[in-house]
Amino acid sequence: MIVPAWRLVSEARADDAFSGEGARLYGGRWNPPGVRATYLSASRSLAALEVLVHNAERAPSSRFLFFEVRFPEDFVQTISEDELAADWRSYPPRQSTVEAGRRWLKERSSPVLRVPSILIPEESNYLLNPEHPLAEEIGIRDGRAFTFDPRFLKAPSKGCD
Repeated sequence: MIVPAWRLVSEARADDAFSGEGARLYGGRWNPPGVRATYLSASRSLAALEVLVHNAERAPSSRFLFFEVRFPEDFVQTISEDELAADWRSYPPRQSTVEAGRRWLKERSSPVLRVPSILIPEESNYLLNPEHPLAEEIGIRDGRAFTFDPRFLKAPSKGCD
């Protein structure tokens, strides 16, 4: 079975969208600085939410590209929510999640790691290990233009549920 995943990046980062360079520079919930990783989401909407959470001040007015990524299910290793420490969703990220991802990236036990989303734990995000020997076999389709609805720029209205 082929698994689809999504990556939403600003047009300015399109050329290095799958290099893992941003994660290497800044680290993330599942990787420490200095270690490459590419973050993906199981759906377009989750990918958009992730971008909004991490770039709320500039995301709605920027231009983006959505990339569909496809890989065989047997490329995927999974960390489930019940394997994680009780505080795994805390911000800033706890060392337990960073270490779990670092270990997986360094061991290169699979090219893709499925993890629960911090935003919606019932949904999945994926880490792609760009240094895994099978990473070049992962299909990446051309990016398609995406812009956020301009209502994300508006202040919240009073009285709305």
